[in-house]
Amino acid sequence: ITPTPSLKTYTEIFGNAIIDICNTRNDIMVVTPAMEGGSGLIPFHKAHPDKFLDVGIAEEHAVTFCAGLVQAGVKPILAIYSTFLQRGFDQLVHDVCLQELPMVFALDRAGLVGEDGPTHHGVLDYNYMLPIPNMTILAPKDGTELDAMVKWSVSVNKIVSIRYPRGNIDAHDGKIQTPIDTMAAEVLVNEPSATQTYDILLIGAGSMAWPAYDAATQLKNDGVSVAAINLRFIKPLDTETLAPFIE
Repeated sequence: ITPTPSLKTYTEIFGNAIIDICNTRNDIMVVTPAMEGGSGLIPFHKAHPDKFLDVGIAEEHAVTFCAGLVQAGVKPILAIYSTFLQRGFDQLVHDVCLQELPMVFALDRAGLVGEDGPTHHGVLDYNYMLPIPNMTILAPKDGTELDAMVKWSVSVNKIVSIRYPRGNIDAHDGKIQTPIDTMAAEVLVNEPSATQTYDILLIGAGSMAWPAYDAATQLKNDGVSVAAINLRFIKPLDTETLAPFIE
């Protein structure tokens, strides 16, 4: 019996993506506040030691330090657990977003994290990042999309947050791929009735997109008029794609 290959984790996908980026770019710096192992940065540190900096358990300093790097012409990627960016909220607002300094926040362990415990649940980042001006918020449905988002985020002149969960990527990884450079949501299932109306619309954000797809596929097979959408860009909201499904 051929064993089923184990799925990679989102953390591994992120680590591989930034290695790829820094293989061809010299203006990137990856910063972490004492989360090298947990954020999947050990292979990156070995591959690009001159582009890696661990500032220790100092989340506030990490955010402001990245803002300074932008002013020096560097594109920083801050690898940090979702829950611990809360400590850098003031710096996120005043030192980065209000100054319109483009950088990347890679938020690992977004959502519930099981055995890591309640102090590590990354459940507040949506709430406190959505109101902040000049912030773009992304959530990938799988590893293929995370890789694309990380590479897109360093190519644009934006402040980008990419939130992804702890654990393995979905088994559907790469089954449906839509370029993200349009900043549009992705329609995964579109099965309207004869009158172009829908009984059910499922909108999945991040790792919930594939479960939405599975549910919509089953409903479609049962004769229900249904659509499933991978939101992808939480902010700004792609109302143009969503509008035809809710009118």
